[in-house]
Amino acid sequence: MSVFADRPTLRWVVPVAAVALIGAGSLLVSQEASADAGLTPRTAAQLLVDVQNAGHQPFSGTVTQQVDLGLPEIPSLSGGSPSGVGGSSAGSGATTALTSVLSGTHTWRVWVGGPTQSRLALVGGSGETDVIRNGSDVWLWSSADTSAVHETVTASANPHATSPTDLPRTPAEAAQKALAALDPTTTVTTSGTAVVAGRPAYELVLAPKGGGTRVAQVRIAVDAATRVPLGVEVFSTKQANPVIDVRFSSVDMGAPDASRFTFTPPPGTTVTEPKAGAEHAADPASKPAVKVVGKGWHAVAVATVPKQVAGSGSAGATGDQGQLTSLLASLPKVSGAWGNGHLLEGTLFSAVLTDDGRVAVGAVEPTALYAALASS
Repeated sequence: MSVFADRPTLRWVVPVAAVALIGAGSLLVSQEASADAGLTPRTAAQLLVDVQNAGHQPFSGTVTQQVDLGLPEIPSLSGGSPSGVGGSSAGSGATTALTSVLSGTHTWRVWVGGPTQSRLALVGGSGETDVIRNGSDVWLWSSADTSAVHETVTASANPHATSPTDLPRTPAEAAQKALAALDPTTTVTTSGTAVVAGRPAYELVLAPKGGGTRVAQVRIAVDAATRVPLGVEVFSTKQANPVIDVRFSSVDMGAPDASRFTFTPPPGTTVTEPKAGAEHAADPASKPAVKVVGKGWHAVAVATVPKQVAGSGSAGATGDQGQLTSLLASLPKVSGAWGNGHLLEGTLFSAVLTDDGRVAVGAVEPTALYAALASS
């Protein structure tokens, strides 16, 4: 069984959780999207309301996801279930495929029929990985190892979240992350119009106020007719090209056929039915308490991880633990009044894993992490 399945806390080590800190707020600028392509002008404030109130427009399409976070090779994460519950290694082919999207270019097929009907299919050379929700039933299916995880969820559950390290896989998910926490640390403007997947769209631009963050701006293409996000680009202060680009290459705003949301495991499939709370029973610290220092773009998340993960790791470790140990040992050593540890820097974030078992991560410069650790 994978070390990541045995110890769900280890999933928090991967610092791309910093992407979730993209969310920021708004100091609205009185600027309108131009009337190019015959569109009615919309202010930044109007577009924000449009995106937040887009509702559950049915649609289907193909999404291209490009990610360049400047990360070293990271051990594959495995274990878990459609909503992150359970510690079984069954279904690891699906979760490994989902976490493989931390870099490179990937293609998704997506169908949305309503608030509790959705299907995401990661298409790759080694097979297909699907996350399917139909009412309270959620399936995580991998054709690569003929495995499936089935779970019953509540109406408010997010079945697409397999771990805290998830990157957005659709423009809507990316937009939700970017608009999750509105406060005065962001200037929101518009920049005219664009065409995405053959559809005219307005462009909404979120940019941090002041320095200290590695996020330069987030650009959201909003469908002119339905207000559904068609594309999201996240730019870093470290390079000119977007570090995350999630957009439709084709889209149909009609309702998908109901059969898209029905899933029956093929013969020979290994099916796992996790018990509610199983992950917490196996590891009470599976979801460590997180302290957030700072606000908006400058927020730093500080959490505690198992001591064997921090520093150089245990000698003789093999498998995922050995890979993680090797990764940590290759990172630069850093120290300060907060203690000692290893620093990982990407194009969009930085992270410190301390020898005393803490991790600090944020879309900020390392000095902000050191300050957050010293105050925690």
